[in-house]
Amino acid sequence: MFEQAFKNIDDILRKDAGVGSELDYVEQTSWVIFLKYLDDLEKTKEKEARLAGRQYKVIIDPKYKWESWAAPKTPEGRLDHNKALAGDDLIDFVERELFPYLKKFKTPESADTIEYKIGEIFGELKNKIQSGYNLREVLNIVDSLHFQTATEKHELSHLYESKIKNMGNAGRNGGEYYTPRPLIKTIVKIVAPKIGDKIYDGAVGSAGFLVEAFEYLKQNKNLSTKDAETLQKKTFYGKEKKPLPYIIGVMNMILHGIEAPNILHTNTLAENLSDIQEKDRFDIVLTNPPFGGSERAEVQQNFPIKTSETAFLFLQHFIKMLRAGGKAGIVIKNTFLSNTDNASVSLRKYLLESCNLHTILDLPGGVFTGAGVKTVILFFEKGSSTKKIWYYQLNLNRNLGKTNPLSETDLAEFVELQKTKVNSENSWTIDIKDVDKKTFDLSVKNPNKKDDNILRSPKEVLEEVKVLDSESNKILAEVKNLI
Repeated sequence: MFEQAFKNIDDILRKDAGVGSELDYVEQTSWVIFLKYLDDLEKTKEKEARLAGRQYKVIIDPKYKWESWAAPKTPEGRLDHNKALAGDDLIDFVERELFPYLKKFKTPESADTIEYKIGEIFGELKNKIQSGYNLREVLNIVDSLHFQTATEKHELSHLYESKIKNMGNAGRNGGEYYTPRPLIKTIVKIVAPKIGDKIYDGAVGSAGFLVEAFEYLKQNKNLSTKDAETLQKKTFYGKEKKPLPYIIGVMNMILHGIEAPNILHTNTLAENLSDIQEKDRFDIVLTNPPFGGSERAEVQQNFPIKTSETAFLFLQHFIKMLRAGGKAGIVIKNTFLSNTDNASVSLRKYLLESCNLHTILDLPGGVFTGAGVKTVILFFEKGSSTKKIWYYQLNLNRNLGKTNPLSETDLAEFVELQKTKVNSENSWTIDIKDVDKKTFDLSVKNPNKKDDNILRSPKEVLEEVKVLDSESNKILAEVKNLI
């Protein structure tokens, strides 16, 4: 039912002059679904309070409740067409009354509540649906959906993830919001957070890492009331710079059951590393920071190792944000392991000396749809230097892409072998004593692979050429700005 509803909504939005891309579809579907979800959440809480003999304080005033403006009903339970707004009247109400009202929920004293998140979301969002008749059709579809049972909420969150995935597949800047869920689940399994750990993603995007960590921790069926409260309020933390992924990340967490996500809308890299204190640190870092971007000179001043590459600044930030004994699983471009520029060499040295980089997972091209770059996953613990690194090279007998994505089955051998870090055709160990102390080169060089001379496919070569061209253009643009 939900899947067909999402398809029908997309069909309506495609006809609207104000909605032009898959990113817009997700954004505009999100705010409507969110308000219906919120209405069902209020009804559930009100019912629970009544059964417990408690008074429930409503969040949304009567005039702005779903049943008042989105779906007023006749005594028979049908849509009351005499009261239901449509056309220009509906657009006027949404833009001039509803959104400004919801925006006011963001007050300093409510920072850790769902009310604050409502205010943040609608302070960032704009209604882009220009036709009030299209919006009326969308509202009618969403009104037929219900999000009150655990099954309904699970189906909704699953489909919302699919929408985010489609947005990532749409290319352009959409891909930066989506890390394949089989990869995230595998990273979470290896890092293995525990209830009571504070988990952080400073490049939160659509909050996939935090959502999957929540699902992983919920698998413990014997959660106490205290455990449940810890998961809700004291476990998941994130930061996001861009408005759209911030909104989607917050809503994704709410739809998965975290009512007031601790996600801040801020530029993580604007924080000076020297200002970070012990109280600011976390037990776990799970993240895929953006790579290929660049930061201004004044932002670079916040870091001991100066570089314009955002991923390298983020890596410094994450190491600093980990407590002693804290664990991390971080996606990064594979060129980090071998780049010869001063920043890359210094950063590898810093990582090896301040953390135990115990595992590197080498991924094939095509894992990230629309991006030809090859990536690796760094698994490390803070507090002791690296002595040995266990590598695993994921070698698949197929090319990855939209129609043939990465699966958890593909990663099953890695998960199993990583427990004991044994050597195999796809895995090997290096001793840090054997690493060149001038370059700290950590390149992936599989000594056990039987046939290392397999030619890459033309598609892989072309994708890499595209990425290299893009990076060259960025560097040229930066040079021009400096001249």
